[in-house]
Amino acid sequence: MKRRALVSVSDKRGVASFARRLHGMGFEIVSTGGTAKTLSEARVPVVPVSEVTGAPEILGGRVKTLHPKIHGGILADLEDPDHVVELVDNDIGPIDLVCINLYPFEETVAGGASEREAIEQIDVGGPAMLRAAAKNFRSVTVVPSPEFYKEVLAELDAENQISEETRRRLALAAFRRTAEYDAAISAWLAERVAAEAPRKEPEPDGFPESLVMRYERSLSLRYGENPHQRAAYYARVGERDLLYGVERVQGKELSFNNLHDVDAARALLAELGDRASAVIVKHANPCGAATAEDAREAYARALASDPLSAFGGIVALNAPVDEELARQITEVFTEVLVAPGFAPGALEVFSAKPNMTLLAAGPLHLPALSAKDVTGGLLLQDADLTEDGSEYETVTKEHPTQETMEDLHFAWRVAKRVRSNAIVLAREGATVGIGMGLTSRVDAAELAVRKAGERALGAVAASDAFFPFADGVEALAEAGITAVIQPGGSRRDEEVVEAANRNGLAMIFTGRRHFLH
Repeated sequence: MKRRALVSVSDKRGVASFARRLHGMGFEIVSTGGTAKTLSEARVPVVPVSEVTGAPEILGGRVKTLHPKIHGGILADLEDPDHVVELVDNDIGPIDLVCINLYPFEETVAGGASEREAIEQIDVGGPAMLRAAAKNFRSVTVVPSPEFYKEVLAELDAENQISEETRRRLALAAFRRTAEYDAAISAWLAERVAAEAPRKEPEPDGFPESLVMRYERSLSLRYGENPHQRAAYYARVGERDLLYGVERVQGKELSFNNLHDVDAARALLAELGDRASAVIVKHANPCGAATAEDAREAYARALASDPLSAFGGIVALNAPVDEELARQITEVFTEVLVAPGFAPGALEVFSAKPNMTLLAAGPLHLPALSAKDVTGGLLLQDADLTEDGSEYETVTKEHPTQETMEDLHFAWRVAKRVRSNAIVLAREGATVGIGMGLTSRVDAAELAVRKAGERALGAVAASDAFFPFADGVEALAEAGITAVIQPGGSRRDEEVVEAANRNGLAMIFTGRRHFLH
């Protein structure tokens, strides 16, 4: 009996040569509208699907393969004698190979199509045939993408059949594709429903009852947090992810820890505005950040914040790197440098450091939601966006000057990106001491003061959460801090404000904390 292949594809790359080879191996090619036309024009003998079903395509092509003579041929288990008898009784020929790829829904909506256009690109028959063929992989070979054409043809050439192992693997690829496709459609529709009725039940808090997201592997990583752990980076489809528009100009492949630190550095950089800015990150914590008139000064001041911790860190800049700045940066061992661009002279300087990874990248797009993995689950929340300051309140007798207020705003933005508990000391648009990741706020204050040394004198401080006791403020005042910005909200706020007044500090309550775990 002649073998049959059903070929119906949206992506027509290579389909004519694939079908021609199948025909040469004895397959009868059955096809639908646009694909049948493409094959006929390429002089590949083809049987229209309407000739198999005895029914025309209707509803503008919405119904063409949804027919027992198609799905019966795909779903028949040829190892089951009853199935074989039913095929004969119903004059249904078995289909041995199903080559399907789906309407380009994702590409259509990414291009800003209207709702009507998007709906017309929701494939119905294609996923049904893919799923049917994948379910029946013991009898049918499913080919869900042009990337499998070469492999399928090679195995047919060598063995005149496709092994069950290969068919099982292709079935997995088909089910993955239909899952991704449905996820893209549901995500698109969820966005439209949320936009039209953001406060309606059953999702009064704005979060969906179920969450389906599609990720694709973007990078295989050298290893995970430690060398014995395997790792890979997956990017969410349809999102401007961490590496969107990023080009690796030089250096080693990125590691798991590199990417984690690059994310922390670029996220803080995005908070600092359009002025020339530099951020240095180590173990996902900023160890230095500064804004200045130019990138060289910003980098020098960020480095001065904690040059010891900067060793082996990640540097992110929002201005191109020239030759002089490149020489500054190469004086300190740097794992990864992220910047909008690199002058030819800078690249020549960096070429002497071939293991330093250079990434050319513009501004990071900060998403509206943030997520954290926990064991077997996902925590989802609104992104922590910095407030505009309109509701800040001065709660002390001393009021900050305009210059001091600018430093307080800067320190507050940096504190938002420092792991809790966080205390950030800053002066003239640059950090001078950072205390991070400690379980005691007074310990974080004392660490920040110790790192700042004499530079704490005249600096300002930001605390990501309220001071539970006055001791943290006392430690800052003793070091010479002149002003503090913090959320407020402690039961002992009165004691804390009193300590600030006693030491001549200005204190701002923001009414909002910025924990980062």
